[in-house]
Amino acid sequence: MGMVLSILFVLLVLGLVFLSGVDERITALLVWIEQQGPWAGILFMLLMILVTLLLVPGILFTTGAGFAFGLLEGVVYVVIGTTLGAVLAFLIARHLMGERAAQFVRSHSRLQHVSQELVPEGWKIIMLTRLVPFFPFKVSNYFFGLTGFSLRGFTLGTLAGIIPFSLHNVYLGSIAADIALLGAGESAFTPLQWALYGSGFIVVVVLVLYINRLARRALARYTDDTEPGEV
Repeated sequence: MGMVLSILFVLLVLGLVFLSGVDERITALLVWIEQQGPWAGILFMLLMILVTLLLVPGILFTTGAGFAFGLLEGVVYVVIGTTLGAVLAFLIARHLMGERAAQFVRSHSRLQHVSQELVPEGWKIIMLTRLVPFFPFKVSNYFFGLTGFSLRGFTLGTLAGIIPFSLHNVYLGSIAADIALLGAGESAFTPLQWALYGSGFIVVVVLVLYINRLARRALARYTDDTEPGEV
C-alpha cells in the first residue's frame, strides 16, 4: 500500500509540475548541461547536490538523468550527486546549526530514542530509511547530523540505500529517451527490444517493491526491539 501511495504521490507532483510549466525550465536546464561535453556529468552532480541541500523534489532530475545520459551514467551521476548533497547537509547540521538545534533533538523523547537506541546499528538504519517511501529523505539528512550517527555510517548507508530508487527513476528516463527517438523516426525497435524493455521495467519495479518490503520489516524490527527503552 505504501508503494502504491508513493507512486500516486509522484504522479500528482509530476502533474502539478507539468501544469505549472516548471518541467520546461528543468528540461531546458538538463539539455544545456548535456551539451557541455566532458563537464556535463560534473555539472549534473553539482545540480543534484543543490537539489538535495535545498529540499527540492528530485523526481524530474533523476528521470531526466536517464533521458540525458542513459541508464549507467545516469545512475552513477544521480547516486554520487545525491550522496554528496546528503553528506553536506549532514555536515551543515552537525557543525553549523549549533547546540540549540542538537538540544532540540535531545529534548524530544522519540527523537532521543532514535538518537540513542538506533545509532549503534549505524549504516544499516540509515540505509533502511532510504529504502522506505515517504520517509523524508532530504530533511532527514539534516536531522541525522544532529544525532550520534557517524559520518562514515551515514555516507555508506545513504550510498547503498538510494541505489534502488535511483535505478528505477533513471531507467524510466532512459526508456523515455528511446521512445522519443523512436517517435522522431531515428530508430525502430524490434519485438525483441520491446520485450526486453518491458521485462526490464517489470523487473526493476518488482525489485524496488521487494526491497521496500524487506526494508519496512527490518526497520520495524529495530524500532520494536528498542521500544521499551523509549521515554
